[in-house]
Amino acid sequence: MTMETINPTTGERLKTFEVWNERQTDAALADAAAATAGWQATAFAERARLFRNAAAELRNNTTHYAGIITLEMGKIAREARAEVEKCALGCEFYAEHAATFLHDEKIESDASTSYVAYLPLGTVLAIMPWNFPFWQVFRFAAPSLMAGNTAVLKHASNVPQCASRSKRFSARPVSPKAFFARS
Repeated sequence: MTMETINPTTGERLKTFEVWNERQTDAALADAAAATAGWQATAFAERARLFRNAAAELRNNTTHYAGIITLEMGKIAREARAEVEKCALGCEFYAEHAATFLHDEKIESDASTSYVAYLPLGTVLAIMPWNFPFWQVFRFAAPSLMAGNTAVLKHASNVPQCASRSKRFSARPVSPKAFFARS
């Protein structure tokens, strides 16, 4: 089975992509599970550094990423550039604030000590719509990964080039550290 990139303006078929088979899907899930403990142990400062690097990558290549969005889904260039910038801002926001958001909160109770602890869930599945092909991913990935979770993402089938984005962020399922190493 294949997915296609079709230019919505011209109807031209631009590129064809093979869909993962069951073995590839199982491998992606196993990779995410294997990366979970190591990613949870990664300090907030390191996660934040990686997200700041991702923001810089997005900004340094805004024209390229916006071009893919425009080509594949027909979003006007100005809006596509704004979407990429919004992703960079989201990366920076969670890099700056995630540790504070997830800090243990002491609460009153009849016990000697009580608190709410925000712990990673493990691997989180995200299924993305097509209309904001970058923003939907980053609005999920930034808080989820900063919280210490790993993720498996199924992008919308009509924007496969946005999903693979020149093999920078998500060409193949990898541990979060490897994901950012390409940035």
